[in-house]
Amino acid sequence: MSASERVPSAAVLRLWRDAQAVCFDVDSTVIQEEGIDKLAECCGAGAAVAQWTAKAMEGGVTFQEALQARLDLIRPSTQAVEALMRDSPLQLSPGVEKLVAALHARGTAVYLISGGFRQMIYPIADSLNVPRENVYANNILFDDVTGEFRGFDEAEFTSQSGGKAEAIKHIRRTQGHSTIFMIGDGATDLEAKVPGGADAVVGYGGVAVREKVLNHADWFVYSFEPLIAELGQR
Repeated sequence: MSASERVPSAAVLRLWRDAQAVCFDVDSTVIQEEGIDKLAECCGAGAAVAQWTAKAMEGGVTFQEALQARLDLIRPSTQAVEALMRDSPLQLSPGVEKLVAALHARGTAVYLISGGFRQMIYPIADSLNVPRENVYANNILFDDVTGEFRGFDEAEFTSQSGGKAEAIKHIRRTQGHSTIFMIGDGATDLEAKVPGGADAVVGYGGVAVREKVLNHADWFVYSFEPLIAELGQR
């Protein structure tokens, strides 16, 4: 059976239809790009940062190591982030708006959990009608006067390896959701499936296919249409 013909188990399908919350990765899942790579291009550090991004997505380095290295290369300013979002807005993946709307219509809570940056993800959340309080992501720190790069908030869940699992554990504890799905393209999304974390992981290959995710996700899709279709089977 080819990867494109993979069918999830009946148990996974039941969980999906009854999920109380669905958490989405953002880069190469909700959007068609890696936001940090676009920011790097804007700041003249594209090639070097893309190499670190690939290492992080394949699970070859710890996430905090990759995050620190990439930001040290980019050193973005407030002005650079604002210019990127104004002149080259991030593009939503086909079908994600429809999927999020379908989840909202059935009362399923939607969260965005990302190793990317709040400054770039909040506009995406707004466009999908996802409350900003449902966004768990990194926060770039800037000088209040000059707007120069000053680091990142190390207290954010997703600034550390395994942070997506910790964010989901927090969501489960505070919101009481009994069944939670994680959807994403990278190794960090697989890490979300731990006791107390995500109940199942859907690998998304519509932008990039990561071999580790392809082999180990509970369900692997190349578009959001199979997920939308299964919601109608509830």
